[in-house]
Amino acid sequence: MHTRPDNSAQHGVRARLTIAPEIAEALAARRPVVALESTLISHGLPHPQGVEVARAAEDAVRESGAVPATIAIHAGRILVGLDDEQLVALATTPGVMKAARPSLSAALAGGGWAATTVSATMIAAAAAGIGVFATGGIGGVHHGALGVPGSAARPTLDISSDLEELARTQVAVVCAGPKAILDVPATLEYLETRGVPVVAVGTTEMPGFWSRESGIVAPASVPDVAAAAALVGTHFLLGLGSGVLLCVPVPERDAYPLADARKAVERALADADAAGVEGPVLTPWLLARIAEITGGRSVSANVALIVNNAGVAGRLAVALAAR
Repeated sequence: MHTRPDNSAQHGVRARLTIAPEIAEALAARRPVVALESTLISHGLPHPQGVEVARAAEDAVRESGAVPATIAIHAGRILVGLDDEQLVALATTPGVMKAARPSLSAALAGGGWAATTVSATMIAAAAAGIGVFATGGIGGVHHGALGVPGSAARPTLDISSDLEELARTQVAVVCAGPKAILDVPATLEYLETRGVPVVAVGTTEMPGFWSRESGIVAPASVPDVAAAAALVGTHFLLGLGSGVLLCVPVPERDAYPLADARKAVERALADADAAGVEGPVLTPWLLARIAEITGGRSVSANVALIVNNAGVAGRLAVALAAR
């Protein structure tokens, strides 16, 4: 069964790829490969924790029987697969850009290091022929993006490019759901409108990112990775052009209670509003503030779900390769 992206519009991106030998060999032999983003290394976690988590995610992919492909940008090239020296360079170089679809050309033209977000990683994965990608949580519709009922405040239109990428790029994305700081119902509505299947794995409820539950019924659900592979494989064969969002709960031992997470998010959102924080800096500001409010428990849950998602993505890639 053909389960890898195949889009002629990717030729321009392919010309910019530098694929590590191990990954090139695996792709040529049609062995399972999992793409991993690199923003967590440069921006998501402090050094050396970012590198340690990236290594742990790669190990989780390998333990599942797949080959990890951490993606980043350097010297005008999209690197598909980083060695340990490159991981450290990405984590320790000052001024690393965050590359998303809108900033991908600037990141390549700039010539330095850039870390790939969800959208840029999906673009690179699809161009390389990698059909499965693991991340922590996706971006989405922020609170107030579409306006606030009864308020004179203008809509911010703060909606992540992750959602449009899922609508246009045929890659299966394994995550712990939209980040808990977002307007999750609005994010799900946006994805439904854009034709993106959103599927919870092993639960009928949307995972709550740091929490195992969210109180929101998942648009679709499957019992396990094997069923997820059947769904993803069918979606790819239909050639609809969109990705699939697979949402996996954080491991129970590492989960943060939903009620506590909601209180932390509400407090952080109020603090951001009072401080006038908005735009591209809002997400990292909120995550850092929530880490302070929770005494680091949100960070511990975040690390655990990143590594867990990588393992699930590896098993998914193995199951797809066997179909």
